[in-house]
Amino acid sequence: MTKTEYAATTAEPTTGSGRSRKETDATTEPCPAAADLRMTAAETDTMVYTGKEERRTLPPAITKWLPTVVSILAGLLGWTAISKFVLGERSFLLPAPLDVLTQSLARGSHLVTMMAALGLTTRVALLGLAIAFVIGVATAIAMKHSRFAEKALYPYAVILQTIPVLALVPLLGLWFGYGFASRTTVCVLFSLFPIISNTLFGLKSVDQGMTDLFTSRGASFAQVLWKLEIPAALPDIFTGLRTSSGLAVVGAVVADMYFTQGTPGIGTLITVYTSRLQSMDLFGAIVLSALLGLAVFGVFTKISDLVVASWHLTRSDE
Repeated sequence: MTKTEYAATTAEPTTGSGRSRKETDATTEPCPAAADLRMTAAETDTMVYTGKEERRTLPPAITKWLPTVVSILAGLLGWTAISKFVLGERSFLLPAPLDVLTQSLARGSHLVTMMAALGLTTRVALLGLAIAFVIGVATAIAMKHSRFAEKALYPYAVILQTIPVLALVPLLGLWFGYGFASRTTVCVLFSLFPIISNTLFGLKSVDQGMTDLFTSRGASFAQVLWKLEIPAALPDIFTGLRTSSGLAVVGAVVADMYFTQGTPGIGTLITVYTSRLQSMDLFGAIVLSALLGLAVFGVFTKISDLVVASWHLTRSDE
């Protein structure tokens, strides 16, 4: 056997690329570390996917209200801790929530008196808010379409916002008496300016191109107003209405404190409980006033979402 034949028989087999079979097998064999790495990535994907599935198991209602509930519970616990451990014997200055509930709100006679007064305050607040809404929207429309009206009326709106309403209370008593009419007037003064300013802003934000289109089509003033400007300004109108709803409740409570003739409101009871040092009933009345404000604000927020969504379908859900 020649040297050439011997070399051919002992040489390692090669592939079509000219590399030896061992080299090819070595390069194609999976690396243990790479396999572990791939496995780790797969496990990681599984863990991430599992985590997402676990988060989705919470109902949307719980996710929406959980922060609010936790915040309220934390506030009640902090209130209780201050009353019990900080004030100690002077806890009458800030009674614990449970004491207010058991010694005031849970007693039938006390609760009936407070609810009757709260009903009157609610009627005053809603009536004052309704009057302020009508006056505010009408004023904003006049100011939008008349430069003279804007310059003439806007300073009065600002004055109503800047002058302390309490300074006008004695005058309102002289003009309208010390009963229901004066209480309603105070609510109107408290809640008028946000409606005017927000409505005027919304009306001025209407696209001028849309206004020109309506005008070119021969639309009347009423058609432009009711079919273009009012719908376009609805988000801003309801923003002012929500703000004014809380202010109307504040105005009704303040008016109850100063105009005491006739059926007492919740503000009148607050004044009476303060003079008698009935701290439990005092805080009970304050809690009911706060709940009234939250309820009124929540109702108008819901109405705003329903009405605005019918005109602005692209509004994102909160």
